[in-house]
Amino acid sequence: MEDKKIEGNEEWSLVVKPTSGWFDLHLSDVWRYRDLIMLFVRRDFVSVYKQTILGPAWFVIQPILTTIMFMVVFGGIAKIPTDGIPGALFYLSGLTVWNYFATCFNKTSSTFLANAAIFGKVYFPRLAAPVSSIISSMISLMIQFLLFILVFIYFILFKSISFHFNMYMLLIPYLIVIMGGLGLGFGIIISSLTTKYRDLTYLVGFGVQLIMYATPVVYPLSLVKDTKFRMVVLANPMSSIVETFRYAFFPKGEFHWLYLAYSSIFMLIILFFGVLLFNRTEKNFMDTV
Repeated sequence: MEDKKIEGNEEWSLVVKPTSGWFDLHLSDVWRYRDLIMLFVRRDFVSVYKQTILGPAWFVIQPILTTIMFMVVFGGIAKIPTDGIPGALFYLSGLTVWNYFATCFNKTSSTFLANAAIFGKVYFPRLAAPVSSIISSMISLMIQFLLFILVFIYFILFKSISFHFNMYMLLIPYLIVIMGGLGLGFGIIISSLTTKYRDLTYLVGFGVQLIMYATPVVYPLSLVKDTKFRMVVLANPMSSIVETFRYAFFPKGEFHWLYLAYSSIFMLIILFFGVLLFNRTEKNFMDTV
């Protein structure tokens, strides 16, 4: 795509060309269409809760109910330790992080199927659709993060837990970037594959839930002593993100820069291959959707 190309006596503001190479990504077009992305963000947010009674309150109700269930099942019945962190804060902190990744993954994994109608009518960089899903998911993340902070303040004031500001809190924006990149990368890979293999749409829903149990959301990483299972958990790039988020507020658990570096590199690799596959699929996906 090129801007302001003069052909004969006519000046074109936009020229759309077919792409042929794997690396013809035209990522600059995504920035050029940033206004459209923000419209998609508004659409995603409004469409989900427009006809619901409680609306955005579900962003708060869902983590509260899930936290209570985890406290009863994993804390009360299974007696799984929480590294000395109050159960409500332990589970809510894990859910705050995990819900953002899961939402990004679920939304972007249906990009081609959900937007087939509009993709077939007008040109815009197709990557704008999943990128807008990553941004709109930040709204729910901010609401749930605020909920976590309010509960955290309650425990400081009325339950006398200690709190000291530490440098690891500065990593929280970086953790959000990694989670968004992982959700986008995995999501657009699945979305690209579902244009031919529809079975993957059924796999994503319960697959994300299964992966949660391979992430220290309902148990601390320190509980996994067996080397074999510990390697499996650490191979999950979300594990270090959850542990780092908790470590930022409660200097307990396990935090290692090496684990966080692994998650960062993993995110870059999966995002790179995801964009390549997405770019390749968008050229002829209308023939298979």
